[in-house]
Amino acid sequence: MDYKTLSHSTRECKYHVVFGSKCRTKHLYGAITFEPSVQPVRPFAIAMGIADKRTVSVFDHGSSPTRLYTISAAWALMQRAAVFRGNEDKLPELPEVETVRRGLAPVMEGWRFARVTTRRKDLRFPLPARFRARLEGAMLERLDRRGKYMICALDTGEHLIMHLGMSGRFTIHSGQTDVASEKHDHVVFEMNQGANGDRVKIIYNDARRFGFMDLAEQDALESSRHFKGMGPEPMSNLFSAPVFAEALRGKTAPIKAALLDQRVVAGLGNIYVCEALYRAGVSPRRKAATTAGKRSNRLHRAIVDVLRDAIEAGGSSLKDFANTSGELGYFQHHFAVYGREGEPCGQCGATIERIVQSGRSTFFCRRCQR
Repeated sequence: MDYKTLSHSTRECKYHVVFGSKCRTKHLYGAITFEPSVQPVRPFAIAMGIADKRTVSVFDHGSSPTRLYTISAAWALMQRAAVFRGNEDKLPELPEVETVRRGLAPVMEGWRFARVTTRRKDLRFPLPARFRARLEGAMLERLDRRGKYMICALDTGEHLIMHLGMSGRFTIHSGQTDVASEKHDHVVFEMNQGANGDRVKIIYNDARRFGFMDLAEQDALESSRHFKGMGPEPMSNLFSAPVFAEALRGKTAPIKAALLDQRVVAGLGNIYVCEALYRAGVSPRRKAATTAGKRSNRLHRAIVDVLRDAIEAGGSSLKDFANTSGELGYFQHHFAVYGREGEPCGQCGATIERIVQSGRSTFFCRRCQR
């Protein structure tokens, strides 16, 4: 955790958790509010989740505060937020999500939600209103992926949006099989193919509960908070070398940071950015704008190739990721630089180095990457 500063309004006794220069109160973190009558608690005790849980409430970030969470939920929220910081590399990236999508498609596309069971009211965020009623009876026409999200197009006109978070996973079970419930099984989809067709159970398990599910109408999908401003899919025809070069034009940020910006290209995360930069021979510290020309063309090809290789390998099995069959991916055994600090470069023999950029580890070869 890197809780650098806390802003404080003495009149309302309101604290906001701030990471660097950006206040991360919206959506996930809310604001931590203490009743004026309560004995003040040290700011860093709040940030570390040590405050007396009876005094904690979480409010939204609007001008007219609205209570979002109960006292106990606020306490859990702070604990989960503390876990999340510094663990971003354990989030499934595009290849892992695509692997799961491919595993789910055969038992979801063209199938109906016969029954939906929710064993709690929230994941990272509260489940949508009337979640079960809006899904049951609907047919899933198409299962797509956008960046690190899976999108289920329903025949009702709505779309089910799913994000795996840090430890979310789906497992598929025969509908005739009596499956014992596990501790962190939060959502169960029972799917069927017609009145006398096959039935399967798809169970969503998420120990950390940083995944989430949402529902959105077709005409509101691209403008939703999940996809608004998101860049092109790197595996699509929209992600061409000229489009990529134009997206980097004028950017003074390091190329590593630019590639992690989902507005530049969708779905890239720390692991595959490190690998793509190495394949392209581009230094992660180089200013993004200076990669124009041959470098950006090489980098464009490297991004597509490294993602394609990872998808073919079944995704990476870092920490909690597993595909729908329960088999771990194995692409991590093919990493050229990621996680290999101090080891020799496979191309030149120089030592792989690790630096920190924007709070994230970067692995690279100083000799091969310019």
